[in-house]
Amino acid sequence: MNRQSGERPRGGALILTVLLILLLIGAVFTVVMVLDALERPAPAGAGCRVDDGDRTFALSAEQAGSAALIVAVGAGRDLPERALTIAVATAMQESSLRNLDHGDRDSLGLFQQRPSQGWGSPEQVQDPRYAAGLFYDRLVEVPDYLEVPLTEAAQAVQRSAFPDLYAQHEPLAAALTDALTGASPRALSCHLPEDRTPAAGDEHPRFTALLDRDQPDAVISSALGGEIRLEAGSERAAWALGQWAVATAAETGVESVQVSSLRWERAGGGWEQVGPARRETPSGLETGAVIVR
Repeated sequence: MNRQSGERPRGGALILTVLLILLLIGAVFTVVMVLDALERPAPAGAGCRVDDGDRTFALSAEQAGSAALIVAVGAGRDLPERALTIAVATAMQESSLRNLDHGDRDSLGLFQQRPSQGWGSPEQVQDPRYAAGLFYDRLVEVPDYLEVPLTEAAQAVQRSAFPDLYAQHEPLAAALTDALTGASPRALSCHLPEDRTPAAGDEHPRFTALLDRDQPDAVISSALGGEIRLEAGSERAAWALGQWAVATAAETGVESVQVSSLRWERAGGGWEQVGPARRETPSGLETGAVIVR
């Protein structure tokens, strides 16, 4: 039977419609994956920021805390700052610096490591310190990882389906690394809500527990009246320790951090001029100190 004029084969139209829907679903999924990995602005009135001298990056307190841990693990291994930057940028792309309990297939944690691919058990890859350490273990095995572009070094470890996306996070990662290693004083700050957890003595147990985990070489010279004094070997080391304390304050409940003559307070958010936080050494040279309240 002849078809009427203008009538199209129904089967072809149906196939075309299905293909267009599948393409649309794939495009939406890709966009969601990419946007989820991009830096998220801090909530209004709360969150953290880091300044590289040319621009300011906003991030959540959770992201700042994750970056502090990643940098602390790398610095504890005496790795070059470039390695720390690669690690932070990688975690920013993979999880937006969040310790995720889900991901593509069986990917989990800060670095979206897959237990089925030999990264460890699900519990291990969701332990941020383990995940960061294993990332560094594999990164240092990449030939010339300090010289090649960041995205190449990260991809050699991660084997991502989106290898070119790591590079976009390099400026933020470099700014966080500079702040958390003390190379950029007063570059990182957070505006945080009041901590309502009841105090437990003078030693801030949440803070000291995290200090033991991330900064095992830190020296507590006194803890009295809710104030902890930490001695650092240099002004840069003091700024590294002080900005780590700020980045982790949402978790520890710390109310203020003072480095040299500058103090950060969680309600204010920025670093303000106050009296000096220094102590004379026996040799007469001044050593940077950090006061935490």
